[in-house]
Amino acid sequence: MPRFTRTLFASGFAALALAAVPAAPALADDPIVRSEAADKAAFEADRETILSMAGDYAVVFDMQESTPWMEGYEPIDRKVSSGYESVRVVEDTGEKIVLQHLLVVDTKDGPYVVKHWRQDWEYEPESILVFKGGDTWEMEEVPEAMRNGRWSQTVYQVDDSPRYAGWGQWEETHGVKRWRSNWTARPLARRDAVRDPIYDRYMGINRHQITPEGWIHWQDNTKMMPAEDGSGELVPVVQEYVLNTYERYDGYEVAAAEEYWSKTKDYWEAIRDAWDRVALENGGIRIPQNPEVGTTIAGDLLKMADAIKKGEMASEEASAKAVALIEEGTARSGG
Repeated sequence: MPRFTRTLFASGFAALALAAVPAAPALADDPIVRSEAADKAAFEADRETILSMAGDYAVVFDMQESTPWMEGYEPIDRKVSSGYESVRVVEDTGEKIVLQHLLVVDTKDGPYVVKHWRQDWEYEPESILVFKGGDTWEMEEVPEAMRNGRWSQTVYQVDDSPRYAGWGQWEETHGVKRWRSNWTARPLARRDAVRDPIYDRYMGINRHQITPEGWIHWQDNTKMMPAEDGSGELVPVVQEYVLNTYERYDGYEVAAAEEYWSKTKDYWEAIRDAWDRVALENGGIRIPQNPEVGTTIAGDLLKMADAIKKGEMASEEASAKAVALIEEGTARSGG
């Protein structure tokens, strides 16, 4: 059976299976209490697991609305897509690991690289950047009892602006290594945002699980909307299951991803630093959003990265312009 066919079949079957099995609790309420030696061993094992997600992959993205929670709502059709991603470690300080995803797309003119999402892992975090709705993310303390032995995962959009963050424990259950988040809020993905649906965010539980041939990321999402009575309460609209399957594979133009990153990594580092600085100075980030690309400045930031790769713009010049765009965009939103 061809690789993609096998992966697609497996992901579809797994999505149905997940829908049929009651979800495990969203988080373990008990603090983690271990000996110093056990803590150190667990920390090293967790690091090894996170770092193992780097590599080259054939990826299948399988998204399916299932149970409607609102009378009269009709779930939209299942959406399945696939592609190639190179995941690279761009920072590793021991207690913080940053993984950058680079999507490699085949075109008639050759491979085209899209800087995709980014995931930052931090050990025993004191706070995380939480989506609050609309154009706002705020720094929020992690409960002190939930810090010891746990890792946060913060996910960023294609322009390194924030998307969502959660915290949880890496553990092995029934022979499977996995990380499970607390309940996390996040803005609509492009697949939904461009449709202007009645819901405006997801509340979900994220799981990352290591497989013999790579790893999976699956989401148990409830799509939410503000109550029509203006109370500010959120009401559920429909359930969604998302299963992203990463299977190790290097039969695509991996060199294209390497070239893109080698030429643009300094530029993107300056952008990461700018977003971090805004969040630190303001206790969060506010930036207008665009359904097509995330933030209203994302298109410009990505275009300048392409210009750097083509040799049409110096990295230093582009970095300065990008930082100015971030400062202006967040200032306009009061961030």
